[in-house]
Amino acid sequence: MTETWLPTVNGVVTRLRSTALELSRRNHQLLVIAPARCDQPMAGIQVTGIPSFGLPFIYAGQPWGLPLPRVWRVLDEFAPDVVHAVNPVLLGWAGISYARRRKVPLVCSYHTHVARYARFYHLGMIERLAWSVICKAHQLADLNLVTSSASAAELSARGICRIRIWRRGVDLRRFRPRAPSPRMRSRLTSGHPERRLVLYVGRLAPEKSLERLRPLTAIPDLHLALVGDGPARSRLATVLTGNRVTFTGELHGEELAAAYASADVFVFPSTTDTLGLALLEALASGLPVVAARTPASMELLEGMAAGALVSPDDDRELVAAVDRLLSNGSDRPAIAQAARQVATDWSEVTEELLRHYADAVHGSRAHPGPVP
Repeated sequence: MTETWLPTVNGVVTRLRSTALELSRRNHQLLVIAPARCDQPMAGIQVTGIPSFGLPFIYAGQPWGLPLPRVWRVLDEFAPDVVHAVNPVLLGWAGISYARRRKVPLVCSYHTHVARYARFYHLGMIERLAWSVICKAHQLADLNLVTSSASAAELSARGICRIRIWRRGVDLRRFRPRAPSPRMRSRLTSGHPERRLVLYVGRLAPEKSLERLRPLTAIPDLHLALVGDGPARSRLATVLTGNRVTFTGELHGEELAAAYASADVFVFPSTTDTLGLALLEALASGLPVVAARTPASMELLEGMAAGALVSPDDDRELVAAVDRLLSNGSDRPAIAQAARQVATDWSEVTEELLRHYADAVHGSRAHPGPVP
């Protein structure tokens, strides 16, 4: 049960897609239930879309699936051994109530600071309500998965128990040190490959705080490339003005790998991410990174020579860190090797997930919990 799925592009979907492919490869039967319009099919995997709604002022109209009785009928037909609710906010509650009433082991996983996002969409008044909904969902689970120790600590502080780390994963076959692509570098720099190239990859959304990159656009020999799309693109095109900024839109597969390989430094100004999958992809590609100092980024980058942590709102610190990494050069194989100490391939991550599922089955409560 997921609140987001393909064709949406974000770190959660990348993790789910990679996990689904690995589970299918191991001959497990998998049903994905997602909101309509975010229910793109995948070969060999059953995907069911549920009626949804969207509001243009919330995350650019992203569809939110409705927890309708139809979900129970679909689940009864599938007869799951485990129900996994990913980031349960609305649609996920259909899976939670089903699991508790049908006495099916329930796993919930926490991937994004959904409640905090409310501040960035002028909905700060519902942040407390969102936390209440999220905490209630995780309290009903037999096992709760998080992607970092920082997230584990946050949920624990809110009274959530039975927490396990769902380890970091990255496609190590695709994202690895490789020769830069002259064609991609020219594309990322709008035809000025001689400039020093700073790269961002991810959603162009208010909660990513990309306006913090504005000081980089004033440096004469530097070019900033933003790979991705989202509701903040038009505003960012105004804020990040000048001829030293390129918006490429979304890149996938080998094109995305070529973008990492062709850049000089990666920047990640977000303070709301629980993990930052693009950080892992950049590091696995051998690219040095500058990230806003948060508990999640500190957990990933602290101790890495090729990683710089900066205060989110300190322009001078950002510029100095980028300039230092650009001036020092980079040992890409060494950076990639260091990345392998904090993340592993999706195959290993999925094996670990299966062990978590087995533990949930073994420790499942034998009676239905109180479901609103």
